[in-house]
Amino acid sequence: MKVRSVKEGDTEVLVPVPDEGSNFAPSAAPVFYNPVMEMNRDISVAATSAFVKKMEYGPEKTITYVDALSASGIRGLRIANETGIHTTLNDWNEDAYNLIQQNIESLEISHNAIASHKNANVLLHEKHFNIVDLDPFGTPAPFLAAAARSVVDLLEVTATDTAPLCGAHLNSGIRKYAAVPFNNEYHSEMGVRILLGKIARELSLHDKAMNPLLSHATRHYVRTYLEIKKGAKQADKMLKNMGFIAHCPTCGHREVNYGLASHIKEKCSLCDGIFMLAGPVWLGKLHDPDFCTEAIAELETRNCGTKIFAVKLLEFCRDELDIPMFYDQHLICKKVGVSASQIENVIQELKSKGFLASRTHFSGTSFKTNANISDIENIITSIR
Repeated sequence: MKVRSVKEGDTEVLVPVPDEGSNFAPSAAPVFYNPVMEMNRDISVAATSAFVKKMEYGPEKTITYVDALSASGIRGLRIANETGIHTTLNDWNEDAYNLIQQNIESLEISHNAIASHKNANVLLHEKHFNIVDLDPFGTPAPFLAAAARSVVDLLEVTATDTAPLCGAHLNSGIRKYAAVPFNNEYHSEMGVRILLGKIARELSLHDKAMNPLLSHATRHYVRTYLEIKKGAKQADKMLKNMGFIAHCPTCGHREVNYGLASHIKEKCSLCDGIFMLAGPVWLGKLHDPDFCTEAIAELETRNCGTKIFAVKLLEFCRDELDIPMFYDQHLICKKVGVSASQIENVIQELKSKGFLASRTHFSGTSFKTNANISDIENIITSIR
């Protein structure tokens, strides 16, 4: 296996490269390493560090973190090297395991990093970890049950199978996440909420609940950080944030319906069109603004290659309204036959009419508001 040296943050490691003449996609290497995910890892280091400080673990407490699907090990190696948290780096591929061992020795972090060579589900069923991180190549669905059982304080999950999550591969999404998504203008947020809904149901089986601290859809993946709460009452309270989205394809109106067995109207209250249904999905908050601020502060003090973009992303997450499903300005403008104006003008005009409104990290042309589609169309038409 050929390797080369890369540096992310303050951590320099060896990563694999494909053989000459082969497809140079990251997945073509014998052990997976994706440089495109550097921002994901930069945010992971900052968010994990911010969480540990937030929890105020005592000095006698050994905080345990597991990178359950390590591949090249770059994520877990950075956590161990840059935060000092006791890290387990696991992969059942022997080449990956050997490379992780080599990097642990090279970085001289054997005092707080260990390599593991097991099936991820076996490891997670065997041990409990304060922080469990799932970063698979594709869907995390096969590992969520074991992760929900293992995690104590913080669950971090990446999903790169955005086509099933967002409705482009409908049947695949239904099988993996036991939910029906929409593939429409807010499909990216749909993907986040489908994933969170699946995780919530897995946690509830173990009388655990989640408090989303940060969740984002970026390019080809979804990433979430979930604080874990314990107890049946907490789990019951969490499940009240589950429900369905009713969307009218005729006028674009949407309504949220809380509950796993809620009564949902058949017709749109604005135009009498027939509702389409998506769910069950997570209808609760996606972010904790205070935590986002703390993670931003961590990013600002760290040597991160994607710092500017990562901070901007977290600022958008922190400041966006806690309302399910955004609106796309360009789609509405096309419908009403007007040119799009600056997104800030739309938001300001909505606020001047007494509505809540904000930008969203999901799309530069989109916004969140508690106004309905009729009010939004009237306001966009009136802007000159």
